[in-house]
Amino acid sequence: MELWVTEGTTTLNYWLNWRVLLCSLIVLTPVVIAFFIIWKYEGLKQVTCDGTESQEDLDCNEFYDDDHVWKPCLEEIHPFWLFGYRVFAFSFTLATNVIKVVVNGGAIFYYYTQWTFTLVTIYFGFGTLLSIYGCYQHHRMSIFGATVQHGRIDAEQGCYVPLANRRDTNVQGKTLNPEERCSVSQAARISSYLFQVIFQMNAGAVMLTDFVYWSIIYPFFTIRYYDLNLMTVNMHALNFILLLGDAVLNCLRLPWFRISYFILWTDAYVIFLWIIHACVSIWWPYPFLDLSSPNAPLWYCFLAFMHLPCYGLFAVIVNTKHYLLSKWFPQSYRCLR
Repeated sequence: MELWVTEGTTTLNYWLNWRVLLCSLIVLTPVVIAFFIIWKYEGLKQVTCDGTESQEDLDCNEFYDDDHVWKPCLEEIHPFWLFGYRVFAFSFTLATNVIKVVVNGGAIFYYYTQWTFTLVTIYFGFGTLLSIYGCYQHHRMSIFGATVQHGRIDAEQGCYVPLANRRDTNVQGKTLNPEERCSVSQAARISSYLFQVIFQMNAGAVMLTDFVYWSIIYPFFTIRYYDLNLMTVNMHALNFILLLGDAVLNCLRLPWFRISYFILWTDAYVIFLWIIHACVSIWWPYPFLDLSSPNAPLWYCFLAFMHLPCYGLFAVIVNTKHYLLSKWFPQSYRCLR
């Protein structure tokens, strides 16, 4: 196994040249564009306590419903199945992360792969918590629906239904004042928003990670921690499979403007590497990111461009799923249209 070490990364000569300047433009320009897109489509949105929004005609309004983070895409699928899948995926990814850190140490976090796999683990952990809440909500709604149905049957049969038996149908409305309901609603919407952003960052990141490894690193480079073994396959194949399985079950979408968070995620990793190498002369986890190479601007430009097809391909898969389910199961399909 080789280490790609470049001497003198802490010197001014390494950083003050045309290659670094051009690579900086390639990295920082998408950051500015991404922040502008986020500001345009999401930064102006403000939700008031009565549930109304101060900014109208925003294309992203439909992506803020909090119950779609735990509801499966079809009514016949109980939320418990999505919960069970997320528990399994979280346990698997967490165990893989722990083993990887124990075996290789903290230096494993120099790799974009580890960043992405950790983000996938966070996604499934967060999703597990939201699914627990969703199963509880589904259980309460089932009880409420059964109570209402029982009351209708009794009414049709001429039976008297005491008010005491119907007292719990409006418990939440009586126990929570408007300010408390507003706080609960805001917390749910913030949690939903963060969860969707993590899902959409993962959608592009796992595609980029697997593409770079199987098409560039594995055929052409031999790098530390990247010997082909079961653990490597887990982190460069099952990450996509697990996320795809969740995408098949859930109701989440991939709006085009959310690619901005994926771009910021990758740029944060690149800037992290630059800061580390400016302070300490250590090995480069990916040789093509070495700024001393004459081809560095071409590599950076290529990787920046690959964000579009990586995010777009996963978006096509998700949108195709929604389209087919809406056609095949129009009555039970309950995702956002």
